[in-house]
Amino acid sequence: MNRRLVFLGACLSISLAVAAMAFRESPPAAMPWGSVAPGGQMLEPRSGHTATLLPNGKVLIAGGMRRNQDFYKSAELYDPATGTFQPTGEMSERRVGHVAVLLRSGKVLVAGGFVGHGTTDSAELYDPATGTFAKLAGKMASRRGDPSATLLADGDVLIAGGADHDTPGGISSAEVFHAASMTFQAVGLMHFARISHTSALLDDGRVLIVGGRGERVNAGAEIYDPKTRHFTETGSLATARYKHTAGLLPDGRVLIAGGSDERDWHGKLSGAEIYDPRTGKFTVTSSMNDSRFKLPHEAVALPSGKLLIAGGSKQVEIFDPASAKFLVAPGQISDARHFMTETRLRDGSVLLAGGYPDNDQATSQIWIYRP
Repeated sequence: MNRRLVFLGACLSISLAVAAMAFRESPPAAMPWGSVAPGGQMLEPRSGHTATLLPNGKVLIAGGMRRNQDFYKSAELYDPATGTFQPTGEMSERRVGHVAVLLRSGKVLVAGGFVGHGTTDSAELYDPATGTFAKLAGKMASRRGDPSATLLADGDVLIAGGADHDTPGGISSAEVFHAASMTFQAVGLMHFARISHTSALLDDGRVLIVGGRGERVNAGAEIYDPKTRHFTETGSLATARYKHTAGLLPDGRVLIAGGSDERDWHGKLSGAEIYDPRTGKFTVTSSMNDSRFKLPHEAVALPSGKLLIAGGSKQVEIFDPASAKFLVAPGQISDARHFMTETRLRDGSVLLAGGYPDNDQATSQIWIYRP
């Protein structure tokens, strides 16, 4: 009997040892929604800048601010192959809260923004072939800081809302940049004045405009039709919000998440809603795991069909359309970075760059999300 017990004990010990070795040798299971890790450093600390993926796979980082009233003309390029930044051309003006849109030509339109104590109506083009900016002769129809910008199906760009010098609470005007003629043309007014709103290109070529702030924070939404060049009101948010984010889902619906209500810093939101173009209505969905505002205007669409939301929190969250839930990606940003940028790279990873915490001191740090 004792011999049998000794034999069984020996077998058990061997089995446990083999299992332990197998456990040590097995690589850690990949998280189904990716992870976040620190990357390198930009050449300058920036917030309120723009980040644009170029046709060659590099990312143009332009403008922004080091701190309040300390704005940049400078720009730099991020190379995913080396994980490093290098300087590139310089803009004609110091800008923060401007827009940058990759045109079909491969050049980048940079327009508007805050310049010192006011806003600007100037625009310029960045040429990746020469690494230089060229100021456009024509100006925008209106001065705009923090407007929305949407590349339309025909290659033109809708620029809407924002603040001008006289109405910092938001304006209702909109215009289209015609890429072929390099000119701006005013189009119909929005139904509400808006700043810090979002825009999303729908599958049918129209543009959904949501939230923002005019005289007050807005729950209204409207749709721009490129054929008529006019805006039409559509459904209303369950919660008025601005400084939120929006992202197009694979089925053509639009996710609206985060932002703030009238209380600004004290009214940060975790709630989210989904707009359905077929019904013209918003439906409340599950909330994020953390409240956040001062987000990038556009959430990043991942190759999996999920949406990535970063900024305003240490956490990076992934919205899964299949479960209608937000998942927290392992790894964290060093602080709740506001007005940072998020850019999907060619390999499906996402560059998260800059931003500032609960003060106005921007960071040069970057993070990389890997699916």
